[in-house]
Amino acid sequence: MNMSKIGHRLLGLAVAGVAMAAGGSAFAELGQPKPWEMTLQESATPVMDNIVWFHNFLLILITVITLFVLVLLVMVVVKFNAKSNPVPSKTTHNTLIEVAWTLIPVLILVGVAVPSFRLLFLQLDLPKADLTVKVTGKQWYWSYSYPDNGKFEFDSLLVQDKKPRLLGVDNEMVVPVNKVIRVQTTGADVIHAFAVPAFGIKIDSIPGRLNETWFKATKTGMYYGQCSELCGKDHAFMPIAVRVVSDQEFATWVETAKKKFATNPGNTFASAGATAQ
Repeated sequence: MNMSKIGHRLLGLAVAGVAMAAGGSAFAELGQPKPWEMTLQESATPVMDNIVWFHNFLLILITVITLFVLVLLVMVVVKFNAKSNPVPSKTTHNTLIEVAWTLIPVLILVGVAVPSFRLLFLQLDLPKADLTVKVTGKQWYWSYSYPDNGKFEFDSLLVQDKKPRLLGVDNEMVVPVNKVIRVQTTGADVIHAFAVPAFGIKIDSIPGRLNETWFKATKTGMYYGQCSELCGKDHAFMPIAVRVVSDQEFATWVETAKKKFATNPGNTFASAGATAQ
């Protein structure tokens, strides 16, 4: 089999692999991981759209580079071994090749850096928010407050028998669809990390410091995440559940939450524990 056929077959396998990896996300359940999933979760925000595009772009780029290097190595092994080439060339310099192997990698890195910096600025440049939610990480649950919608706060704890497993909670964070949500997060005890893969957000919750991130969910539904910083023995049991609803449903939920989670200390898990002691 000649080198051309080998190269064509390798390229075909690579293209098929990339297509399968890119297409796999279409079968993932919205807002949560899927068994044996090998791709990113389906996007639900503009930031995550950009992350998915950048991931796929880099996957294709690195596949092409790897195959190119593999073809060169095979050519060297086949054409320039002692049997096929008993009298080797004594060439030590080639100006064109030396310029090419310097210039082409630089151009590749620039091509990677431009969308990388654009994505970084998109993540860090917070637009004007329609709603602010303060998220406090605690051992080992989350507390949510809505400073724009009244003085109420509630805790969100894992419910063992609720689906999906290890992700279901008693009280979800609720936000309206197609609105810019500013998330302000801090830690009450140790460092935690607030992360929701479908939104493309992950930010540390650090005691004594207020960090900010944002998202704009474009699809209604339930979205799940988990604490992504080792924070103690129950780190694995600290899920995040975000319910994205319509504006009308959100307004109704706010009125209900004001009554259910009014500034009564007994509404929080921590306060209930202190009272019990």
